[in-house]
Amino acid sequence: MRFRDGMWLMAADKRIDYAEDIYSITDLPDGKGLELLCPVKKIRDRGDTLNCPTLTVKLEAAFDGVISFEVTHWAGAVKRGPNFDLYPDGRPESSASISRKDTGTTLSSGSLSATVTSEPQTFDIKFHSSDGSKELTSLLNRSVGMAYSPVTGNMKVVEDMRTFKHYIFTQSELGVGEGIYGLGERFGAFNKVGQRIQLLNEDGGTSSDQAYKNISFWLSSNGYGVFIDQPELVDLEIGSERCCRLQTSLEGQRLKWYVIYGPTPKEVLTRYSILTGKPSMVPAWSFGLWLSTSFTTNYDEATVTHFLEEMKSRAIPVEVFHYDCFWLRAFHWCDFVFSSSHFPDPKAQISRLKSGKLLNKVCVWINPYLGQASPVFDMAAEKGYLLKRKNGDVWQWDLWQAGMGIIDFTNPEASDWYLGCLSELFEIGVDCIKTDFGERIPTGDVQWFDKSVDPAKMRNYYAFIYNKLVYEAMEKRFGENQAVLFGRSACAGVQRFPLCWGGDCESTAAALAESVRGGLSIGLSSFAFWSCDIGGFEGRPNPWIYKRWVAFGLFCSHSRLHGSGSYRVPWLIDDDVKGEQSATAVLKTFVRLKRKLMPYLYAQAVESVEKGWPMSLRAMCLEFPDDPTSWFLDRQFMVGDSLLVAPVFTEGGEVEFYLPEGRWTNWWNDEVVEGPRWRKEKHGFGTLPIYVREGTVLVLGKEEGADGEGFGYDWFQQGGEVRLYHTKPGDSAALRDFEGKDCGIMKVGHDGEIEGHPIPALKGNWVLKILPD
Repeated sequence: MRFRDGMWLMAADKRIDYAEDIYSITDLPDGKGLELLCPVKKIRDRGDTLNCPTLTVKLEAAFDGVISFEVTHWAGAVKRGPNFDLYPDGRPESSASISRKDTGTTLSSGSLSATVTSEPQTFDIKFHSSDGSKELTSLLNRSVGMAYSPVTGNMKVVEDMRTFKHYIFTQSELGVGEGIYGLGERFGAFNKVGQRIQLLNEDGGTSSDQAYKNISFWLSSNGYGVFIDQPELVDLEIGSERCCRLQTSLEGQRLKWYVIYGPTPKEVLTRYSILTGKPSMVPAWSFGLWLSTSFTTNYDEATVTHFLEEMKSRAIPVEVFHYDCFWLRAFHWCDFVFSSSHFPDPKAQISRLKSGKLLNKVCVWINPYLGQASPVFDMAAEKGYLLKRKNGDVWQWDLWQAGMGIIDFTNPEASDWYLGCLSELFEIGVDCIKTDFGERIPTGDVQWFDKSVDPAKMRNYYAFIYNKLVYEAMEKRFGENQAVLFGRSACAGVQRFPLCWGGDCESTAAALAESVRGGLSIGLSSFAFWSCDIGGFEGRPNPWIYKRWVAFGLFCSHSRLHGSGSYRVPWLIDDDVKGEQSATAVLKTFVRLKRKLMPYLYAQAVESVEKGWPMSLRAMCLEFPDDPTSWFLDRQFMVGDSLLVAPVFTEGGEVEFYLPEGRWTNWWNDEVVEGPRWRKEKHGFGTLPIYVREGTVLVLGKEEGADGEGFGYDWFQQGGEVRLYHTKPGDSAALRDFEGKDCGIMKVGHDGEIEGHPIPALKGNWVLKILPD
């Protein structure tokens, strides 16, 4: 939202009032905050206080390192929900203090402080570290304000606000060279400076400025982050209207956000996850290969069985088989009824597939809509389970499904009915759910069952309600840390209900790069787990694209073969004609490699959940924040804290990537490369750049196992390998078994080997390898 025409003029269709003065500063009653009365003109005498709007600013200490900022114009505006579910695991104690000097009043919340100027007729609020070592950002002259559209001739005309829109905005300073990252799953430029971003969930694919997952949190390269505590549409001008400022605006009377200090980006994410919730853990089996029927392909019970038998014959274990949309009857989506002409006895089929060890788990696709052709529609409409228009009609349109309605999860009875449908799927043998859609929720001419709900806030927040309902149903059925969903829409807090995937991408190298950027960005919003459609969703992937995507996709936390109008089984990609370079061979290579890495991956996953960090597609800046180059890297990533991976985007295998400072060991040949440096390599389809960080104690499991043995295999009982990469005494690795249980710490001793040789508390045939040889 632009309020000005360049630096000097206001936009022709808007009237703007800025907070020009801090007239008074008052301590909040609990002693943990300040309230500022800010007139929109400079107050020089008592007469200036008349006919003068004011903005009220509240600064409050949330907890150590976090301070909230809230600006309000008219405090009488109704505070309608829904609101973000903050502090789901409890709120930490805050140790606030207020001090006053001639230069200003300072509110401190542990390591973070905000100082309000005492200079008269001036607006100046600075956020900085409490020890004074670091300035973070500021709100300076004409940086907090409100606006009317259209332009108001005088204040009397706002007696009737029905023909006016009222906006409120802030403009925080951007430092020289400061980068802004995150804001959910965004597929454009990694650094958001220079962009206008609207936080509004849309089904826009991966090649547009729209996003399925709009997360109102951004991370700065200057050692802090900002969480915007507003579920509705928030409009951001990130160095795009004023090049030196990040503007946050919305339609309404209040705007609230939190400044979160690190100083490291990892610490920022951990504090952010305390506010909005930490990710839940997922079971070990979910890290295995997921195979889908694809979307509009023609499939039935025989097709599913054939695919799984062929995968087994090629020694490629399928952990999860996913039934996409057409397990349901056409035009009936989503009434939870299997198409009897395609799947006459789904329960029996699923049982046969599992007992035959063709798969481990089963997933089905659902959405929160209901097509008019379904016999269930009339019942749902009559009982009030569907969102309504203000005149009482069911809200419907023909986009996606003819005459579809939207499940109104603010109605407890509708939620109970939906839970009953899910329970029936679990009885059939379904183990996990793909929660598709949940974007494009209407905000105009609608009335929710819960009349206290603001429709504008439901556009994004619906994703939270939808995913929470399904996740908790699975958790209740299968147990804590055993629930897995595959969601597409999200807002702040949905990281608590793993996992999500990147939505509809094309089958091109550009789309592969888009997916990498999307995964990096969502990871900087505390989403620990993320996936994408391997090979691309739209179109039929060229064999080389499919194979390059396989190599990347098996290094995502979760890995799924899925497409739209064509199958993604490897033998249909290039007919298995190229030996070790065939799609089948490449898929087998990387499935086995991921299996071998599972002891490391699972331990990293547990730490990521505990800290609120991304497990895979971890942006380089999280591990190397002091290396300026790391903030520009959007074509490579870390898997956990020790493995660097660089996807290949060319058919010929040429790839360029960056190694930060330190010694890095090539996974494939043990070559040691000193960083920092850029490096060029060329790779066949069976490899891609993988480098191990110095100081790594890498615990590896078995590469292959007995038929039907999945990614939940007990690696500590079956043996494996421990590799030490340029370690020193004290370097260590956490040990977690396949159920996530803490098995202690493996530490390097003074003799250069593992303390308690060979491997404490581990059984089986284990090998110790010290690198370099």
